[in-house]
Amino acid sequence: MLQKVEGVVIRTVDYGESHVIVTLLTKERGKIAVMARGAKKTKSTLASSVQLFAHGIYVYKAGSGQGVHTLSQGDVIQSFPSIRKDLLLTAYASCAVELMDKATNDQERSGRWFELLSAVLERMNAEDPPDVLLGYLELKMTVPAGIQPLLERCVNCSSQEGKFSFSVREAGFLCHRCIHIDPRRYDISQASVRVLQQLMHVAPEQLGSISLKEETRREIETVIDAYYDSYAGLVLKSKRFLDQWKRWGYDNG
Repeated sequence: MLQKVEGVVIRTVDYGESHVIVTLLTKERGKIAVMARGAKKTKSTLASSVQLFAHGIYVYKAGSGQGVHTLSQGDVIQSFPSIRKDLLLTAYASCAVELMDKATNDQERSGRWFELLSAVLERMNAEDPPDVLLGYLELKMTVPAGIQPLLERCVNCSSQEGKFSFSVREAGFLCHRCIHIDPRRYDISQASVRVLQQLMHVAPEQLGSISLKEETRREIETVIDAYYDSYAGLVLKSKRFLDQWKRWGYDNG
């Protein structure tokens, strides 16, 4: 039986000399894997639609039982050319799709993760700050993982007023009256506090153009990286590469 879905390619694995196993994050059926037979051949009509990050309409023949699905047709809606021509954007987009692959499960049929990833890739392609966009995605994915930080008030006294710092240990903000309980807190700027709160709650369809000071961007990235290292339990190969690249002297600007 043929199925038609809209999706984004989040992982590809070569299979044999000419085939590719493609993982799609779809609007209609969540995450699915399909076999793109002959996609590595020069004249394959599937080649462009099974590239990493490709957003398209896909028609596949559903496998019986636990059998593999077979891709019949792929029509590209958006190939994200700005991402593909920029190595730094490619690195961040690779982190985004790997995160979605590892943080979602095959049983969930919701399209919300497709909408989230699509919005992030669209803004990356528009050359908005990729570090902030990846941070936005990471914050959103703390919710299904059950590790969402408390960003609306102090985790200790529940105050919503005053100057806040971020505590990885306490999983959220500490107000200036409670910061003593975590000597290893991050004393970030209040601009970064507000941005973290906004990123946590803004819906994908409301994600517009982003313009932040470099200091704010670095604080946000540092805090989210530290939080993920402590709670997420995910090892992203693309993130290790990105971190190494930064150590070589590349920045986010």
